[in-house]
Amino acid sequence: MQATGRRAGRATPPDPPSVPEAPPAGAGSPAPAGRPPRGSGWWPYLLIAPTVLGTAALLVVPLLRGVLISLQDFELRQLINGDAEFVGLDNYATLLGDARFWEVVRRTFLFMAINVVAIMVLSTLVALLVERLGRFGRTMVLSGLVLAWGMPVIAATTVFQWMFHSEYGVVNWTLTSLGFESFDRYPWFANGPAAFAIVVFLVVWQSIPFAAITLYAGLTTVPKELHEAARLDGASAWQAFRTITYPMLRPIFLLVLCLEVIWTFRAFVQIWVITQGGPGDATTILPVYAVQTALSAQRYDLGSAASMITVLLMSTVLVIYFRQLYRQEAEQ
Repeated sequence: MQATGRRAGRATPPDPPSVPEAPPAGAGSPAPAGRPPRGSGWWPYLLIAPTVLGTAALLVVPLLRGVLISLQDFELRQLINGDAEFVGLDNYATLLGDARFWEVVRRTFLFMAINVVAIMVLSTLVALLVERLGRFGRTMVLSGLVLAWGMPVIAATTVFQWMFHSEYGVVNWTLTSLGFESFDRYPWFANGPAAFAIVVFLVVWQSIPFAAITLYAGLTTVPKELHEAARLDGASAWQAFRTITYPMLRPIFLLVLCLEVIWTFRAFVQIWVITQGGPGDATTILPVYAVQTALSAQRYDLGSAASMITVLLMSTVLVIYFRQLYRQEAEQ
C-alpha cells in the first residue's frame, strides 16, 4: 500500500514537445528575416517604366523646355542661329509691366468665372433631371450627353461657326424669321461682346456632358431614404439638396469644379478657330495671348513666359482644391 501510495504521488512526466512537420516542397513559407519579400526588386519599376518615360517625354520635357525659353532672349534670330542668351526674369518683368497683359489676365478670370458658374449650375440641373426621369427618358438624355461629349472640338467649333455665320447662319435666319429684322446679316464675330458670348456658349455646351454625367453618377449613391425623410419633415427640394445632397457629394462637386477651371483655362482651340482672339482683344485669354505673342510678334520668350504663368495659375487652383479635400478628410 505504501509503495502504491508513493507510486501514486509521483509526478507524471510531461509529453515530449511535438515537432512541426516540414512544409512540403513548393509550399509558400515566410521569407527569412532581413530578406526582401518575393516579387520585389526591379520588376515593378520595369512595369511602370514605359508610363513614366512616356509622361516625361510628353509633359516634363516640354515643360522644362518652356521654362528654359522663358528665361532666355529667344526670338526668330535665336531660333535660327541657336545663340539664345540667358536673361533671367527679364521676360516675366516685361509681361508684368505690360498693361495689355493684365487686361488679358482680367479677361481670363472673367471668362473662367462665367464658364465655370454656368457649367456647374446647368450640369447640376441636368443631373437632377436625369435622376428623376424614367428609364427610357434617362437613356435618351444620357445618350445625347455622350454623343455631345464625344464630338471632336474642331467639328463642334466649325458647326458653331456656320450656325452664327452672317449670311448663311441658321441663327440669323431664325431670328429674322421671328421678326427681328436687325439680325439680318448680323456679323456676330465682328462684335466683341457677341463673339465673347458665342465662345462662352460653345465652351459651356462642350463641358456640360462630362460634368452632368459625373454628378449624376454621384447622385445615384445618395440613399433615397434620406430624401424621403426630408419630405416627411416638410423640407423643400432646395432644402433637401442643400442639407443632404450637396454635403454628401461635396468632394465630387469640388473635383468637377477643379477640372472645369483647368479646362476653361486651356480653352484655346475654340477661340483660335473662331476668332483667333478677336475682334481686337475681345476673346483673348492667356493661352491665346501666349500663342499670339510667340507667332505674331515672334517673341517666343515672352510667349513661353505667358505659358508658364498660365501653368502657375492652374497649379494654384489644384493646390487650393487638394487643400480643401484634405481638410474635409481631416474633419471627417
